[in-house]
Amino acid sequence: MSLLGTISYGIRTPIIKHGDNLIEIVSESVINACKENNINLQDCDIVGVTEAVVAISQGNFATVDQISINIENIFKDKVVGLIFPILSRNRFSLILKAIAKGCKKVIIMLSYPSDEVGNPLIDNNKFYESGINPYGLPLSEKEFREIFGKTNHLFTGVDYIEFYKEIAGPNCEIIFGNKAEDILKYTPYVINADIHTRKQTKEILLKNNAKIVVSLDEIMNKSINGSGYNEIYGLLGSNINTDNELKLFPRDTEQFVNNLQKVFKEKTGKNIECLVYGDGAFKDPVGKIWELADPVVSPAYTSGLIGTPNEIKLKYISETKLANLNGKEASLEFKKIIKKKNGDSKNNNRESLGTTPRQYTDLIGSLCDLTSGSGDKGTPVILIQNYFKNYAD
Repeated sequence: MSLLGTISYGIRTPIIKHGDNLIEIVSESVINACKENNINLQDCDIVGVTEAVVAISQGNFATVDQISINIENIFKDKVVGLIFPILSRNRFSLILKAIAKGCKKVIIMLSYPSDEVGNPLIDNNKFYESGINPYGLPLSEKEFREIFGKTNHLFTGVDYIEFYKEIAGPNCEIIFGNKAEDILKYTPYVINADIHTRKQTKEILLKNNAKIVVSLDEIMNKSINGSGYNEIYGLLGSNINTDNELKLFPRDTEQFVNNLQKVFKEKTGKNIECLVYGDGAFKDPVGKIWELADPVVSPAYTSGLIGTPNEIKLKYISETKLANLNGKEASLEFKKIIKKKNGDSKNNNRESLGTTPRQYTDLIGSLCDLTSGSGDKGTPVILIQNYFKNYAD
């Protein structure tokens, strides 16, 4: 039995630019890293590529002006309600700038005490002490400040109320509320900026007689004056590329991963599973921030990554079926139990208790994101080995 389980390697690549042959760069970078470090590629190894370099190589960018034209075409100089944006300079500041530029006036409704992904607008203790009903009538900025005072983000120190007001300019009003339909007291024209709850929010607004409701995935879902776009996710998954330009979520990612897999097969003879990954799906234990600001962890992956793990709990088996066995006998018996398990963890009843069946792509994409980081490690490609091997292999 091998003494190594799952291994995750960050693979360094050259600096990737618009127009680069990313499949060639990724495949050669992985192969060269393996040669340099005496790593043998195996069937069912996994190569993850961060969505950022896929989008960069495609040149999938949009400027503030291009986005504002899209906004103006939709709302025709109306007062627009912008509800539930996340608190993020990287993710939302340029989107807000474009929205404010493309409409007559913007009324921003911030959710509280935190945004959708857990960024705190106010301290939870202060919020509970206030006795405020978060689903009551919306609070004006003046009312909010009188109750909660100045609000600085736990990690960045940014007062997002002031920051967003400064970006949106003089034709901006900020209110605070958690009921989507409350924005309709101010305007029937709405952009709902939430990510994972966007479909439900839009449905609520339309049921309450909103005239136009647009989610972020419906903005920049086609090219505007030569811009990039994403037909599925629009502005979702975007972040700052330059001071005036956003990098959008990449397009044609399914074609990319399948072609990458073919190239690996041609070059190595191995069947390598491939995926594009974005934010991992995990929660910071200190700030309570859920990292998943992208619409999905993985927008595309090869067929071998479809499904959920089928595992049994070693701890449970050790203390029950292996209770009277030790050493080699226990190991051999556990291997037999693994080989006899049913094809679906839900069929293993108590033996699988505690092995919550999440999608492979969410688990693997999160591992990739944690390995690569988002700073200066220079490892936008991740090689994972032994992921599908268990104690009996």
